[in-house]
Amino acid sequence: MNWRSRPLDSVRLGRDQLFWLVAGLILLVYALVVLDTLQFVITLVGLLLAVTVHECAHAWSADRLGDPTGRNQGRVSLNPLVHLDPLGSIMMVVTALTGMGIGWGKPVPVATYRLRYGPYVGHGLVSLAGPVANLLLGGVFALVTRVVGPAGWLYAALTILAWVNIIIAFFNLLPIPPLDGFGVLIGLVSLLGGRTAAPTLRALMGLERYGSLILVGLLILPQVFGRSLLGPLIGAPSMWLLARLLG
Repeated sequence: MNWRSRPLDSVRLGRDQLFWLVAGLILLVYALVVLDTLQFVITLVGLLLAVTVHECAHAWSADRLGDPTGRNQGRVSLNPLVHLDPLGSIMMVVTALTGMGIGWGKPVPVATYRLRYGPYVGHGLVSLAGPVANLLLGGVFALVTRVVGPAGWLYAALTILAWVNIIIAFFNLLPIPPLDGFGVLIGLVSLLGGRTAAPTLRALMGLERYGSLILVGLLILPQVFGRSLLGPLIGAPSMWLLARLLG
């Protein structure tokens, strides 16, 4: 990169951050004025906690498996600021506003060649760590509701926090790139061995370039045809698990 382009890049980055900040403030004001403020705030807090724990779990598990890249970048942390992505954060606000959508944090960089158990199985374990962390956190919130009792705003808040984490866990377990479930699937296929594993892995790797399109299609098509494609895969098991945990 030519050194002369760096100041321009810095200015553009600053403008992008300013844009997302202004957009976020507009959405926040809209939420506080028009919507149920308490439910919006609790949902947004749930998303923030879920993303933070999710990305921290990725960094922690990668470090434990031999790759300190995430730790060296300060990602083994429960500080939300080190995990937030500007656009992903805005989408979290939109999700809290509408009840639909998707938010995300900054992906944790992983040098898969350093991982114990190899780049496929090792990366599969790192991928699995994020959804498992969300399930554990959701389970803690849900179990605390049993102590609080089924009444009052605290019970409702804890239920929302549990629900958000469980939904995010099941969503990320979908075997679609770039979701964690795809990394888990790659790890499982690599364990097959023999003549089956190699061509199957090549075919799956070929889907990576279309992963985002497939994911967007799954989110948009239900709005077109009026029938949820993800409901049976995410909503139903999430509701079942939440009901079991809430008792």
